[in-house]
Amino acid sequence: MDERYAIILAAGKGTRMKSKLYKVLHPVCGKPMVEHIMSRVEEINPNKVVTIVGHGAQEVKAQLDTRSEYALQAEQLGTGHAVIQAADFLKGKKGTTLVISGDTPLLTSETLDQLFEYHQGKNASATILTAHADDPSGYGRILCDRVGIVDRIVEQKDASIEEAQVKEINTGTYCFDNELLFEALDNITTDNVQGEYYLTDIIEILKEQGHIVAAYQTSDFEESIGVNDRIALAQANDIMRRRINRKHMQNGVTFIDPNTSYIDDGVKIGAETIIEPGVSLKGETIIGEDCVITQNSQITDSRIEDGVTVKSSTIEESIVYAKADVGPYAHLRPKTEVKQQAHIGNFVEIKNATIGEKTKVGHLTYVGDATLGKEINVGCGTVFVNYDGKNKHHTTVGDHSFIGSAVNLIGPVNIAQNTCLAAGSTITDDVYEDDMAIARARQVNKEGYAKRLPFLQ
Repeated sequence: MDERYAIILAAGKGTRMKSKLYKVLHPVCGKPMVEHIMSRVEEINPNKVVTIVGHGAQEVKAQLDTRSEYALQAEQLGTGHAVIQAADFLKGKKGTTLVISGDTPLLTSETLDQLFEYHQGKNASATILTAHADDPSGYGRILCDRVGIVDRIVEQKDASIEEAQVKEINTGTYCFDNELLFEALDNITTDNVQGEYYLTDIIEILKEQGHIVAAYQTSDFEESIGVNDRIALAQANDIMRRRINRKHMQNGVTFIDPNTSYIDDGVKIGAETIIEPGVSLKGETIIGEDCVITQNSQITDSRIEDGVTVKSSTIEESIVYAKADVGPYAHLRPKTEVKQQAHIGNFVEIKNATIGEKTKVGHLTYVGDATLGKEINVGCGTVFVNYDGKNKHHTTVGDHSFIGSAVNLIGPVNIAQNTCLAAGSTITDDVYEDDMAIARARQVNKEGYAKRLPFLQ
């Protein structure tokens, strides 16, 4: 098989985005657009990838790291000028080069593979990936002769009224014979409305030299969408979200309303899991089999094992083990572990803590910087007081302990197994096995005093 190379165009600032974030770094379903492109390119196994960077160069490099070589386009003088910057890496090499824009996140590796195969099958010097657009406004038009051979590409701003009616559009993705590509780049000019070096001018140059120029039309116009503004960004997110949800449903996941379920690219969901409306699953989240994730839950970079129910709760960078349940309206903050069959109830917040097997933290409780053993009952309104204004302190509670309602545990403190903390206590000292700790002021009744209080008059 021919050597394969790829050039990713990622130098533009994207002024129409009206954003501080560089265009190709805007996320689509949880990943920057350029990350989607790099992933698709990697799936076709190129021998070398060169990314053309300009605006936001350091941020793009940080995103892609060592997966690519980089060439700087200091001035944005057009797509042809951008590709020229890759000459130091690719000029003179035999093989086929894919040129792809970093703002086309909906392209699939299957389409790119088919483009390569079509290009090689036609023995072409260049092959344009095209699509049929009912409304071709804004796209370059593919002009063919009477027998369907590509004649040239006309940019929107240079198109005549008749040319603007053509429905076959240029997606901005190409395969080139690498040697011919860089030879032709030496001959392009800025003789156009924009005064830029158009990559599309290479098509005419190659044809004048007698080379074959082919066009491969994708059957899915949506793949061709380039993201140049926030409207297109929202459209790309919608299309990719539908793709992602469809794939999960094909793999045995139930979506009550897929139109209102927001699943990032890369999230894994096991079969027989139910996703209710308004759920967001983000980042590197993994959901096991037979789970129920109820409406408006948000889970980020977390692992949820088999048989877990999450009710309208927020979970971040945490692990919930098999057959536990969380919520409603709980918040698991980073570094939380909820062990098997544990129960985390409504309005409970947990951070940097382990909740043991079959332990119950029912409601209105904060657990921070703590390790709780198994089969503990934590009463309503309990607070693990972990912060003294400067440092965090850890609390440990042993197995089979009972914590009454409205207990404050002032860390650092160790509570042994089989202990009881009386309701309303403020615990500052260690409690030993089989002990009950009571730490509250003795009640005093002031006879007749209520009559003296003005608000009771």
